[in-house]
Amino acid sequence: MGQFQYRAADAEGKVVEGTIEAPEPRAVVARLQDRGLVPIRIVLAGEKKPSVASRIPQLGIRRRAGGRDLLILTQELSALIGAGLPLDRSLATLHDLADHPEVKAAVADVLTQVRGGKGLADAMAQHRLFPPLYVNMVRAGEVGGFLEQALGRLAEYLERSEELRSDVIGAMVYPVFLMMSLGGSMLFLLIYVLPKFSDLFEGMGKALPLPARIVMSASLVIRSYWWLVPLLGFLIWYGMRRWLSKPAGRLQWDQLKLRLPGVGMILRKLEVARFCRTLGTLLRSGVPMVQALTIVREVAGNAVLARAIGDVEVGVREGAGVSAPLARSGAAPALAIQMISVGEETGRLDEMMLRVAEHYDREVRTQIQRVTRLLEPVMIVVMALLVGFVVISMLNAVFSLNDLPM
Repeated sequence: MGQFQYRAADAEGKVVEGTIEAPEPRAVVARLQDRGLVPIRIVLAGEKKPSVASRIPQLGIRRRAGGRDLLILTQELSALIGAGLPLDRSLATLHDLADHPEVKAAVADVLTQVRGGKGLADAMAQHRLFPPLYVNMVRAGEVGGFLEQALGRLAEYLERSEELRSDVIGAMVYPVFLMMSLGGSMLFLLIYVLPKFSDLFEGMGKALPLPARIVMSASLVIRSYWWLVPLLGFLIWYGMRRWLSKPAGRLQWDQLKLRLPGVGMILRKLEVARFCRTLGTLLRSGVPMVQALTIVREVAGNAVLARAIGDVEVGVREGAGVSAPLARSGAAPALAIQMISVGEETGRLDEMMLRVAEHYDREVRTQIQRVTRLLEPVMIVVMALLVGFVVISMLNAVFSLNDLPM
């Protein structure tokens, strides 16, 4: 038995919160339904901890609504509509539930437009919170009469995307921490520790050993020309931004990323997984193939894959299917091409697309874990060597003072 925190809505859309002791979440759902309540969110008490991002607004910094906010909104809307609440009452309940100001304002405006007679997808299309993929799946659900199922698929799509994103970010936290520790340690030695030795060495008038001269010169350069670091950083950032703002520059940069040893293959599989999940979800929700490819091309995160999707779109218009143009583009691994081809032959392209996405999601997670496990000892060794080089150089210089005639 455990304590579960729940959030539910009554028949009028009023939000109710509380805790229930039950052996599993399904028992909580059954009890809430017996009371005439619609379960919206059920979590084990103490399980859901606020993230750093969720605490940012409390520090006075306004965080823009992101994927996690949209996921929660979609799950709650799907639950409310699935329980039989009218759309306007469901939106009104979501407005009461929303914590983020941007989400609350967007839902309020969508509710006003829906009550004025506009369709849900058309109302959502006017807000940045709802991307084109989201709007088109909602529109397909409205037209086909399966809005609840479309929202459920959207929630699943967003949840898988957020899980993969969280796994990637989580795997990179420790290597980034090690890199920052290395940089901080070196700066501390060069800026605060080594200057204390400079007066000693200058007063003794003795030529330093070469390693000591190297680190002392590095310390002097950093202390004298520290302002060059932010200046160069700004110039590099500005130049990269100008270069990437041009389609040719973006394409060259994305091509370079895909050619990086080791990392390039991970990025390629990550983009293919995103492409397959998005296209499969759109097709399963009833969006026509050509329209689905247009949406996927617009939301693609890599210009190389976006160009390949454009070729696929042209091929589909000409009756060539998906797998053949995608194979000619060289943007997807051979296994993905074969699985997509099987999906076309069996008439289950949407299902096969989602299977390809699941397969490459697992591969990306595994390869990222391998890379990070390899990076951690390498970075620790590099940190030890650099710090050790500075320390030993200074100790060698100090010991060499004993050679001075008394």
